[in-house]
Amino acid sequence: MYDLLVVGAGPYGLSIASHAAAAGLNLRVFGRPMASWRDHMPAGMFLKSEPWASSLSDPAGCWKLDVYCAEQGMTARHAEPIPVETFASYGLWFARNAVPAVDERMITRVSSGPDGFTVVTEDGEALHARTVALAVGVMPFIEVPAALRGLHPTLVTHSSHHSDLGHFQGKDVTVIGGGQAALETAALLAEQGTRVRVLARAERLRWNDVPPAWERSRWQSLRSPHSGLGPGWRNWFYSERPGLFRRLPEATRSRIAATALGPAGAWWVRERVERAVDLLPGHEVTAAAAVPGGLRLDLTDHTGARRSVETEHVIAATGFKPYRDRLGLLSAELRGSMAALPDGSPAVGHGFESSHPGLFLAGLVTASGFGPAMRFVHGATFTASTLVQGVRRRLRATPVRGTVPVPGSGSRSGAPSPSAVRG
Repeated sequence: MYDLLVVGAGPYGLSIASHAAAAGLNLRVFGRPMASWRDHMPAGMFLKSEPWASSLSDPAGCWKLDVYCAEQGMTARHAEPIPVETFASYGLWFARNAVPAVDERMITRVSSGPDGFTVVTEDGEALHARTVALAVGVMPFIEVPAALRGLHPTLVTHSSHHSDLGHFQGKDVTVIGGGQAALETAALLAEQGTRVRVLARAERLRWNDVPPAWERSRWQSLRSPHSGLGPGWRNWFYSERPGLFRRLPEATRSRIAATALGPAGAWWVRERVERAVDLLPGHEVTAAAAVPGGLRLDLTDHTGARRSVETEHVIAATGFKPYRDRLGLLSAELRGSMAALPDGSPAVGHGFESSHPGLFLAGLVTASGFGPAMRFVHGATFTASTLVQGVRRRLRATPVRGTVPVPGSGSRSGAPSPSAVRG
């Protein structure tokens, strides 16, 4: 029986695995490393986060993004966005150097048992573990507006469904959303010769400012400090103090998680969008229907006025909703046993443990508990160290029946160094 099974091999899953290996836990890691970044983002996209805030986490801090870039003859500079392809390659490099061998099989079912959990792989192998960490990323939580649900995928897709936009060349495409995914997708479409428009509910699109210089006067830094989520004390609090964020009242946490760092485009994509994309802010799709050659969208603007638009395809860049009930790989019994917050996301304790003992959660699904940083790679550092501490506490508290708990850890001894798991 394993101490810990990590389900998911994106930035959070790999970071958790690195910390767990260094803590000496007997673990396995499942998932295709960096799959969302490799398979669900078109070529030409860039990271919105600053390079210095986009490293995965290992306990010794040896395998950071700037180290990888230096090895590749590149420089990770402040205010210079990193290509998504580079970041995905960095994640694979991190997995090779900082994490025990990753089993690339997908997990299809997690259920609970008397001594922990049974986890079933896609080819039917059953493994047993005392604790499980779900780091499943964002793909289970895709959100599409109600008016578009049920339409055929040839007519409507989510922005995360596309690793290649080339088949839209020369067509008419409508992108729905006002955030970075919508605006950068629209820019890439326009630049390849697609006629593209953006519909957004907000009455005006928001754009992030060029970040302030890295080196500034002490007064400027005190007024508006740098943080992994952008400049300013509020962003600094969300970014650097997730543990304190969790002490806020539940209603306050949920409100901030839903509204902070709302939809906005990066400063470096603004000109590309405004010069080539038809923008229709202040509009919401109220109905949609298939018509010859595509579909018709019925729109309502902020004044209540109505109009219709015909288009060949809709890309819904409308984000993700981390509802507990969308964790479909959990057995119905296990999923139903987990407490949920009013916003539908699962409740987590101070060590990222769900209300079901031994089941830990990471990433977007914990944003209502630990704040907006959990929506970004930057949150992986706090999550990995805190979650592994929580796992060790759980192992000490619930030894396997018929065994004597190991004083102090509940896990095997002999924590490997980063070099011990390299390769």
